[in-house]
Amino acid sequence: MTIPASTGPLADLRVVEMGQLIAGPFCGQLMGDMGARVIKLEPPGAGDPMRQWGRGQPVWWEVIARNKQSASLNLRAPEGQALARRLIATADILIENFRPGTLEGWNLSPESLMADNPRLIVVRMSGYGQTGPYAERTSFGLIGEAMGGWRHIVGEPDRPPSRMGVSIGDSLAATYGCLGALSALHERERTGLGQIVDSALYEAVLQVMESLIPEYTIAGMTRERSGAFLPGIAPSNVYACRDGDYLIGANQDGIFRRLCRAMDRPELADDPRYATHAARGANQAELDVLINDWTRTRDIAEVESLLIENGVPAGKVYRAPEMLEDPHFAAREAIVRMPHPRWGEVAMQNVFPKLSRTPGAVRSIAPQTVGQDNAEIWGGMLGLTNDEIATLTAKGIL
Repeated sequence: MTIPASTGPLADLRVVEMGQLIAGPFCGQLMGDMGARVIKLEPPGAGDPMRQWGRGQPVWWEVIARNKQSASLNLRAPEGQALARRLIATADILIENFRPGTLEGWNLSPESLMADNPRLIVVRMSGYGQTGPYAERTSFGLIGEAMGGWRHIVGEPDRPPSRMGVSIGDSLAATYGCLGALSALHERERTGLGQIVDSALYEAVLQVMESLIPEYTIAGMTRERSGAFLPGIAPSNVYACRDGDYLIGANQDGIFRRLCRAMDRPELADDPRYATHAARGANQAELDVLINDWTRTRDIAEVESLLIENGVPAGKVYRAPEMLEDPHFAAREAIVRMPHPRWGEVAMQNVFPKLSRTPGAVRSIAPQTVGQDNAEIWGGMLGLTNDEIATLTAKGIL
C-alpha cells in the first residue's frame, strides 16, 4: 500500500514499529500522524492482536494502525532477526513494547543495533521499565494504572477502585515514549548520536498524578476516591438537568461570581460559606445541592445559554453521537472520514495537536492484510528478489 506523501513535521523520519497491542502501536500512531514513515513488523499469519479488537466490529485497528505500512516478519527465527537488523539499520527510530529481555533474546539488543546504526533512537515501553527488581515481570496497562496511583482514586468512595473506559496507562506510556523520542531527536541534532528511551507504564501514570506524593509526604494526606468531583475544588461537578447531565466548572472566585449571577443568586458570591476557594471546598456538598436544585428545574439548552452568556465554563457530557453532530467538531475537522474497502467509510478522530505550517494528517487507512507491503519493504528497500520473498514466505519467515 503506497501512503500519500507527507508534509507533516516528521516526514523525513523512518520508524520501525515492533510492538503489539496498545502502547507500542499507539506511539507509532502518534509518529505516523505527524508524517513519519512507520513500518509495522507483524508476525506472519494473524498479525497484531489489535486487528481483532473493538466493540461491535474490530475497528480499533483502523485508528491505531493508520498511516502505517505492514511487513510480516518472524522475529523468533534467525533469518527474521537478520532481516530486522538490516531494516533497523536504515531507521531513525525503533519502537518496541515487549517484555524486557525479549529483544536481547532475539539477538537484537539496542546496543548491538546502535552499533550498526549510531543515530538510532530505541523507544522501549514496558510495565516497570528496563531496570529495577520488577523489570522482568509481565504487565499490562491496568497494572501500571494501579501501581502508578490512578486506580485507587477512580470511582465512588463506597465501592472498589474503578477504571476509565479507555486504556489510559498504555496511552500515557506511549505518549511519553513519543515525547522521549522527540527529545532524543533534538539532542541528536547536536551530537549525531541516538539513545534509548525507557518509558514505564507505572511511571507514565505517576507523572500525571499531580501533587499526590507531596500531599502525603508533607501533609500526611492520602487521596481517596471521590466519585464525580475533586474534593476541595468547588463547584466542579456534573449536575442533573431535566433532560440530561451537565458539567459545570466554576471553582475560581470570579467565575463563581458569574455563576451566581447566571443562577440569579448573586448573594451567594459574598456568602462567607462560598466566597473563597477554601470556603467553597469546605462546603462543597451543600454548594453542589444548591446548584443541582437550580439545574434540575431547567433543560440543558437553557442552562447552557445562561452559562455561556455569563462566561462560565460548562459543557454537555458527550458520547460519539454528540461528537458527530457538533458544529465545533465539524468546524475544526476534529473527526475525519476515510474511505474504506470493507465499511465504505470509517470516521475517527483526526490528528492532534494542529500545527500551523506542517500539520499532520490521516493519510491512509490501516493495512488491511498482514504483510501487504512486503514487496515494497523487503524488495524495494532491502533489495530482496520476488523469488527470495516467496521462499521466505513459504518458510514462515515473512
